[in-house]
Parts: sequence; C-alpha cells; structure tokens
Amino acid sequence: MHEARPRQFDLIAFDWDGTLFDSTAIITRCIQRAVVDVGGQEPSREAASYVIGMALAQALAHAAPDVSPAKYPELGQRYRHHYVQHQNDISLFEGVLPLLADLKSRHHWLAVATGKSRKGLNEALHDVALKGMFDSSRTADETAGKPSPLMLNELMAELGVAPERTLMIGDTTHDLQMALNAGCPSVGVSYGAHAPEAFHALSPLAVVHSVAELHEWLKHHA
Repeated sequence: MHEARPRQFDLIAFDWDGTLFDSTAIITRCIQRAVVDVGGQEPSREAASYVIGMALAQALAHAAPDVSPAKYPELGQRYRHHYVQHQNDISLFEGVLPLLADLKSRHHWLAVATGKSRKGLNEALHDVALKGMFDSSRTADETAGKPSPLMLNELMAELGVAPERTLMIGDTTHDLQMALNAGCPSVGVSYGAHAPEAFHALSPLAVVHSVAELHEWLKHHA
C-alpha cells in the first residue's frame, strides 16, 4: 500500500445526485412530470425526491404506484425526455472540486456509486474539471440498485480495500443503508434529497449540512 495513504479511509465513495451534483430539484420535477405524462397522479415533492438514488425503473415504480407496470417503459422515456431538457441546468455544488482535489492530494482513492445509468454518469463526468478525478465508479444498471451493497462490494474488490477502510458519503437513506449492508462506515449530507432525521437510525459517523462542512470533517477524520 502507498506509504502516503491516509490513516483512516483508503477509499471514499460518493453518491452523485444530491451529494456532489446539485440536481435534486430538477430530478424531482422530472419524475413528477413523467408520472403525469403517462396518466398517473402527480406525486408530491417529498414522494418524488424520496426515490432519488434508486435505480430509475425502481424509482419510477415507487413514485407512481397508480401507474400500470405496462407503462413503465413509457414512464422511463418521459423522465429521460424531461431530464435531457434540463441536464445542462445542473452543476456541481460549490466547493466540490476543491474537496475532491484535496482528497486526491492526500492519496485517497475516490469512487462514485450512483443510481444513475452508466450513460448518464459518463455524460456527467465528461466535464474537463473531473478528468482523472475518480479511480472507479459503479452505476445501478451495471450492478444492482441501492440499497444492495453490490456497488460498494465491487468497488472494494477492484481496489483491494476492506469495508472498514471504505467510507460512503450520500444524501439519502438508500446510500447509508447500502453502506450498512456492505459493512462500511458512512457520512450523510443533509443538503440533498432526504431529510436528515431519517439518517440517524442508519448510524452514520456524521451528518453534515454543506460541502464546506463535509470538507472540514474529512480533513480531520478521513
């Protein structure tokens, strides 16, 4: 192992939407519009944002309980239609790039574990500022949707890191439950899709309320 590896966590895995990428409001609205498009009752903002982080098909089914499974393919198409129209409105949270650069300079391995598709994540990672930033990534369509531990298990196996040396950071209970299922510690961020009151039952090491607070916590504890 590299002699300069940090003392606590070798691998830090991040969720994408709502954790690094400021997309929660747009994804929520796209889910609501897609459900209405196929004849379902518009889900509340809370119901639509709750499913962020799940694999798309699972998320849409959960958000639209009155929509027939036969319409799920159309529902997914309508979601993608709305999302494509707004994907350029979305950006990294302020402070994310300095945070990632600092972690890289301290020789952490960095990874993404996301409910997005591989195509969607690749489009998001196309930003020149993110080139080479992440050592690996897993998406729900390659493995299994959260809270299955498969994404984290595969990342740990690929990089040769034990669960106790892996930290998962996310904005939803799905992220923190995935970490728990994989035997990994976690940190919850409260500025994304889920209210942080639900995090405590999943025993995160910390719940932080901004990227700046996350950066500070990682400096002292990672």
